[in-house]
Amino acid sequence: SSSSEGKTGSAATSAAAQAGSAIAGAASAAASAASSVLASAAGGLPSAAASAVSSAQAKASSAIAGIKGGLDAKGDVAPGAVSFANGKAETTLTVTNHGQDTSRYVIQVNFTDDSGNLLDVTAVTVPDLAAGQKTDAKATSNRDLSGSVKAVVANAVRY
Repeated sequence: SSSSEGKTGSAATSAAAQAGSAIAGAASAAASAASSVLASAAGGLPSAAASAVSSAQAKASSAIAGIKGGLDAKGDVAPGAVSFANGKAETTLTVTNHGQDTSRYVIQVNFTDDSGNLLDVTAVTVPDLAAGQKTDAKATSNRDLSGSVKAVVANAVRY
C-alpha cells in the first residue's frame, strides 16, 4: 500500500467519522424534540419543536450527502419489522453489499407513524462489509416511542 493510498483511506475514514458525528448530532436534535413530537401527530406541536425535527432530518441527509466518493446505497438496505425494547423502537436492517469492493455504510433511519409523520431519526454505521456479503445491523430510536411505528431507510451511503 502506498502512502497516497493511506492518505486517501485516512481521509475517507475522517470524512465518514465527521458524517457519523453530524448524523448523531442530528439524531440528538430530533430526540431533543422528544415529548413534543408525539403531540405533533395529534396536531398540538409547537412550531419550534417541528422545526427542530425538520432540522435534524436535514442535517442527517446533508451529512450523508457530504461523504466524498460515497454511492447511494438505499437499495442495499432493507428494514425489518419494528419492535419495542425498553420503550425504544427498533428494527433490524439487512445490508447487502452489491458493490465490487469491501465497503462501509452510513444509514439514516426515520421512525414514522402510519401517516408518515417523523417521530425520530437515528443513524447506523456498518463497517467493512465484503463485496457480495450481507449483514444485519440494529437501528434503535433515541427516545421512547409507542403505537404503530414504521422504520424507513431515508438515506444510505456506501463508501
